[in-house]
Amino acid sequence: MNSRRDFIKKTTIGATALSFGGVLPGFGARSYANILGANDRIRVAMMGVNARGLALANNFSSQSNCEIVYICDVDTRAADKCAGQVEGNQGKRPGLEGDIRKLLEKKDFDALVVATPDHWHAPAAIMASQAGKHVYLEKPASHNPREGELLLATQKKYGNVIQMGNQRRSWPNVAKAIQEVHNGVIGKAYLAKTWYTNNRPSIGVGKATAVPSWLNYELWQGPAPRREYKDNLIHYNWHWFWHWGTGEALNNGTHMVDLARWGLQVDYPTKVTSAGGRYRYQDDWQTPDTQIINLEFADKSMITWEGRSCNGTPIEGSTVGVIFYGENGSLQIDGGNAYKVFDLKGKLVKEVKNDFTIDARNLTNPSQALDAIHIQNFFEGIKNGQKLASDIESGHISTLLVQLGNIAQRSGGFLETDPANGHILNNKEARKLWSREYEKGWEPKA
Repeated sequence: MNSRRDFIKKTTIGATALSFGGVLPGFGARSYANILGANDRIRVAMMGVNARGLALANNFSSQSNCEIVYICDVDTRAADKCAGQVEGNQGKRPGLEGDIRKLLEKKDFDALVVATPDHWHAPAAIMASQAGKHVYLEKPASHNPREGELLLATQKKYGNVIQMGNQRRSWPNVAKAIQEVHNGVIGKAYLAKTWYTNNRPSIGVGKATAVPSWLNYELWQGPAPRREYKDNLIHYNWHWFWHWGTGEALNNGTHMVDLARWGLQVDYPTKVTSAGGRYRYQDDWQTPDTQIINLEFADKSMITWEGRSCNGTPIEGSTVGVIFYGENGSLQIDGGNAYKVFDLKGKLVKEVKNDFTIDARNLTNPSQALDAIHIQNFFEGIKNGQKLASDIESGHISTLLVQLGNIAQRSGGFLETDPANGHILNNKEARKLWSREYEKGWEPKA
């Protein structure tokens, strides 16, 4: 234990004194990296690199003050593809390790990026923390509330840096929009409406079949109790099974509910309701494809989330977003780095468009360039103890809000909750969903 703490202490003490609080358009990740110098590179291992993880691997390996030294994935095809792209970005091929337990025995890297299926998020982050690693954790922070609490306890015990990947917290104009809400541009904000829409197809009815040769299904399941392999599960459809996933609410709702909570300056609710279900298709999909979650807070404010997985008709002109309603008007943030302010009659009175550019190698996607700010904030948290844009406590609270929505959905539609910690009150059935069962020997422990 002492060696782990000593390692973390050494990696969090840095000689540089950069502050990303004043990031300017046009002065980007590479510019900062050149100041830091090659000797200050953060050595990173990637866990889960099929989709979002592949995008993150490209982004991390395109930062001049970072080197990806290992790729860890149970899919050998995904691992090979990612290793090739990373080599193209940084000029050096990372090592491959299929087993996260063996990877965490290695001493020659500083941080683990977790972009696995949801049931692995908190267990992997806990294991990495115990191994003396810092963690960049994709949202959601956990599969269930108890895991989130264990993750918080682990971070406090080991003192490592854990940043959640709700990257919009680092986007300059999004942060500016939230500050405008706090400064009263629309008066007191009391309602935040959030949404996500898509046109996802049916996943059909899966058939039990042999596990593909390229997949270590045993390790893919990891902490989750064992289930037979079916042909409609991997790689993306696990999102729609409660056993491994958390539905659209946590898959996409987490991002916008997090912005809503940030803007309203609230933490835990007093009441939670949810209505919806699997309406569009009759197939194996278990989580709602249509869902409306309402979260009420003690200060007489409210957050709503509408998720439509199978009807992509936009809301307020956008397929994803949050709009704050206040005494004097409203403020809307869509999916990008921009926002609009309206008066009480709906007249546009101010519009701030995306004006951000960032100089980072091989990043042609605008959102990737913006996400690089979040990555650099993570690095500065490691090097200098800089305040994180999304520390794990904040990430846990935002994750918990949508988890409570799902628990309400699965247990009668209504919850009373403790505004001090979000715990469920007066509902034994709902409290059973606070945690989950684990495969023997895989139980996460702080």
